[in-house]
Amino acid sequence: MSAPRSIPVTTPGGSYEILVGPGLVHTVGGTLARVTPERRAFVITDDNVWPLYGRDVETSIHEAEIPYFSMKVNPGEASKSYRTVAELQEMMAGAGFGRDSVVVALGGGVVGDIAGFVASTFARGVPLVHVPTTLLAQVDSSIGGKNGVDLVHGKNLAGTFWQPLAVLADTNCLTTVPDSEWRSGLAEVAKAALIGDNGDLVALEELASRVVARESEAVERAVGIAAAFKARVVSDDEREAGVRECLNYGHTFGHAIEKELGYGTISHGEAVALGIRFAIFLAERIMPCSDEWMRRQERLLDAYGLTPMHVKLCPRNVLRTMHADKKSRANMVRYVISPQPTQCTVFSVTDDVLFEALDAWFAGIEEEQ
Repeated sequence: MSAPRSIPVTTPGGSYEILVGPGLVHTVGGTLARVTPERRAFVITDDNVWPLYGRDVETSIHEAEIPYFSMKVNPGEASKSYRTVAELQEMMAGAGFGRDSVVVALGGGVVGDIAGFVASTFARGVPLVHVPTTLLAQVDSSIGGKNGVDLVHGKNLAGTFWQPLAVLADTNCLTTVPDSEWRSGLAEVAKAALIGDNGDLVALEELASRVVARESEAVERAVGIAAAFKARVVSDDEREAGVRECLNYGHTFGHAIEKELGYGTISHGEAVALGIRFAIFLAERIMPCSDEWMRRQERLLDAYGLTPMHVKLCPRNVLRTMHADKKSRANMVRYVISPQPTQCTVFSVTDDVLFEALDAWFAGIEEEQ
């Protein structure tokens, strides 16, 4: 087995290493012994991931002679709640865990968000190690220290910044990712291409058909490129005070339609891909743009299998939900736009401009049908 790719992340909140490659679930115990010596491990996973990789991780931790306890949560967005966090922390406390703990997140983005929130708030903060098992988690959500739970008024409205001590992205795990979750990850890979540097864009354009077909070598390379891009952004802006806001490309509209349709109706990635297409539509209405760049973005989404979906919603309801987005400022929606290649800007959009764009967008969908 070849050595995994090592990607450094350096932030004020902590420096750590992302490892990308096959077979890393078998190295969890050794990693814990190296980065968190003499700590007890509390493994958080879900009912889908546990049968696939739980025993491998437990065996690795056991062989490293580290005391551990494992807890499963229900799969899906509904578990991202204060109730789940409280249940896990009560379990930790009841099992005698304290400040000598390390939380291990084994799973996709939901597990990572929950585990990160648990780690950042239990005993005023204990170490965290991510073992992401989905494409989305490996290229995006496990990197950068953002953790969150959902509130009635929106997704990820309560959260913390808590950097992990290590991220182990085992690309072998991606062979078991269901198609809907795979599409979620493909959207984040495409986003990395569109807002990364030109080298990332060209490489991920060339890899698209092979990544969609899940060719292992191409997938491993794409994960490495996208993860390295996010690592660079996070290292420059840990707490989303500047350039990191661009990582939300496609997410303001995407999160709004997820909530309006009902979480789980479409995948997060499908929502983000629609969000990118709406961002292209909005950009063309409000600022000078490169037409070739707009079309190139759309071609990349198509190449990653993220074809347009016909979603019909009330524009006023979507606008209202956008206002609940945590990026809004002074009662204005802040929108990420990419008007030129490798350029990304955050633009405050007035309600009248945004409503007109939303109304035109949904009217266009209705005409197509």
